[in-house]
Amino acid sequence: MTDDQNDIQNKASDMRRPLLTSSHWGSFTVTVENDQVTGLNPLKTDKDPSPIGEGIIDVLDHPTRITAPMVRKSWLDKIDGKTDDSKPEQRGRDRFVAVSWQKAEQLVADELRRVIGDHGNESIFAGSYGWASAGRFHHAQSQIHRFLNCVGGYTKSVNTYSFAAAEVIVPHVIGNFRDHIYHQTSWRSVIENTELFVAFGGIPAKNGQIGQGGLGNHIQRSSMQMAADNDVSFVNISPLRQDMIDQLDAEWMPIRPNTDTAMMLALCHTLIAEDLYDKAFVDRYTTGFSPFADYVMGRTDGIEKTADWAAAITGIPAGHMINLARRMANQRTMISLSWSLTRQQYGEEPYWAGIVLAALIGQIGLPGGGFGMGYSALNAIGHNINHLEFAALPQGKNAIGQFIPVARISDMLLHPGQQFRYNGGEYSYPDIRLMYWAGGNPFHHHQDLQRMVKAWQKPETIIVHEWCWNANAKFADIVLPCTTTLERQDIAMSPRDNHVVSMDQSIAPVGQARDDYQILSGIAEQMGCVDAFTEGRDAEEWQRWLYDMSRQSLSRHGKVMPDYDTFREQGWFVLPEQDEPMVLLKDFRDDPEKHPLQTPSGRIEISSERIAGFGLDDFPGMPYWQEPDEWLGAADLGGRLHMINNQPHNKLHSQLDHGKVSVASRIHGHEPMMINPADAASRGINDGDLVHISNNRGSMICGAVLDDDIMAGVILVSTGAWYDPDFDGELSCKHGNPNVLTPDIGTSSLAQGPAAHSCLVTITPWTGGAIHITAHQPPEIEDETKYSN
Repeated sequence: MTDDQNDIQNKASDMRRPLLTSSHWGSFTVTVENDQVTGLNPLKTDKDPSPIGEGIIDVLDHPTRITAPMVRKSWLDKIDGKTDDSKPEQRGRDRFVAVSWQKAEQLVADELRRVIGDHGNESIFAGSYGWASAGRFHHAQSQIHRFLNCVGGYTKSVNTYSFAAAEVIVPHVIGNFRDHIYHQTSWRSVIENTELFVAFGGIPAKNGQIGQGGLGNHIQRSSMQMAADNDVSFVNISPLRQDMIDQLDAEWMPIRPNTDTAMMLALCHTLIAEDLYDKAFVDRYTTGFSPFADYVMGRTDGIEKTADWAAAITGIPAGHMINLARRMANQRTMISLSWSLTRQQYGEEPYWAGIVLAALIGQIGLPGGGFGMGYSALNAIGHNINHLEFAALPQGKNAIGQFIPVARISDMLLHPGQQFRYNGGEYSYPDIRLMYWAGGNPFHHHQDLQRMVKAWQKPETIIVHEWCWNANAKFADIVLPCTTTLERQDIAMSPRDNHVVSMDQSIAPVGQARDDYQILSGIAEQMGCVDAFTEGRDAEEWQRWLYDMSRQSLSRHGKVMPDYDTFREQGWFVLPEQDEPMVLLKDFRDDPEKHPLQTPSGRIEISSERIAGFGLDDFPGMPYWQEPDEWLGAADLGGRLHMINNQPHNKLHSQLDHGKVSVASRIHGHEPMMINPADAASRGINDGDLVHISNNRGSMICGAVLDDDIMAGVILVSTGAWYDPDFDGELSCKHGNPNVLTPDIGTSSLAQGPAAHSCLVTITPWTGGAIHITAHQPPEIEDETKYSN
């Protein structure tokens, strides 16, 4: 037993409670035997615990674990003067050299000083996008951004891969997005008041396993069930039947991907043509109805957006849409807009059209009515909890104003200086010389990975903090090994969950792993800014400070938290929910003059003069149907199928892809592909066969799963498989990462969000035999002594 593990066990034995931890997929008591984690048991408050957490147990000391600081050999050769070429094209396939922490800290500090001195801080990109791990203090992005602000700042990214298009369009329509998304009409209000729940993109319960920053009780599945038990009728408008759980007995309207906007316009047409829309609501609470009505009724372009028109686009019979519009107008209706709707070309449009549809129905601000944005996208959506004002680690001020939309990273690296449009403004891409990544995996989130690999050859240096050898680590130059949540102390204190959990250090760090605060404190020492970075506090003192600040903040709102020492002794507690069910935009409906929206008109903008004034060729000033480049209505379809990529049911994004829960669902080691039996039969594909999926961007191998729960013409490959390129062969990914196929284009020049769901592919049986998958294998590593000799 190491001294560290001995100290941990002594501390644990002094506790009068079990060890605890929290994660994005739940909170658990921890069982430790012989210095190893052997079990995670959910808190007793969790009604529907997720199985994902079990996936970490077998990979804490897996062969993929990074146990020492690592430097890519060709990059180190250049630094040491052995060559004048760092061979950036070798990223992803090069060997690594294990070095001491002292050398790693010096290398990072020297490289930061060089780049800042030669090119300025704007040449450092540290968007560092990703979910990292739960814990209020050891939040990777907060740590890295605080550190870089201490040395002059960095180029950042804005928005998220989850819903970038909504983040930009929704404020134009209702004044804000972020303030509304976690203050939506609660499930309590839906259960008690809704009669008809219409879900564009479904409400997949599997996504509700997840909660940012930690969670204590999964509410989504039970909330849906309670609504159904109270006679709420559900309609699932999605290519996937399984986007609603079977227990809801939902009506399934299989819709062609990327055509939701056309259906919404047709529903609006029926409401207007049959005089079913709420004129009083439209007159008092909205602006811009007339030009929108002119477009829908065909007065501007000669094309009425009728149900017959939409049927040819969506594949849904016209009569079904007309009947649905009538039901929506005559029942208390909640319209749910999945976050996935935003991740398509013109992904801004379905959110705008969905809000406009709700406005015409006239129930916005009423209990159980109006619209919602992402029910079951996260556990927090629809939870009856007001935003909890917990303190966060101060990041300081970024002195650099440069930014990019989050999904334009390859464009930035490949085209420095190029102009781009974003939200009505014109900007240019910076010239990035160094990238610093902590707490995320761009080889999971980004599209067209073949193109991104080429972009990854452009920076002079790439530094990452990682705990395992995924593609993000393999494609870096300097890899600094970080701890997992089970190897450090923290606090699960999410503003979106009412469970506060003491996250205990359960085991000693594996190998030489350090937490991000330790890593950055060591580099800050080398750069002469350690006092600014740490403010003289160690990790425990920072956590006490964060807790005490949070306790003071909540006390001002009448919420009581125990003192810090009592909290650590007790281990966890639960704050009360709101007394009354939350209703989105209730204050605005009650008094629009006293509580105007933050839009130019103070009202819901059915059409927007401001957006029209941007003069964008690809985005008009109202909800509008535009054909995407790749969809099932394409003239040159030629037997291709539409590939969609949802969130996996067995992990969060790519986290724990190598764990036992995720690995168990593989087919011959490959990511599964769901396909309709009719599409499979016409291609000679049987259940369990390996298939070759390709387009002009790349190719991959998956295992076929035949299922009637997916509509014909569409396949599903969930995201999250670790990128595993076949450098010497024809495959872009041997493992099944769908982002080797997805297009790297912006949703439009308004939001520039990701458009992964606009993707056509060709599928054939794989005849190339067994494939050696290396996604979960470490690179070749040599120690520093051998390297020096």
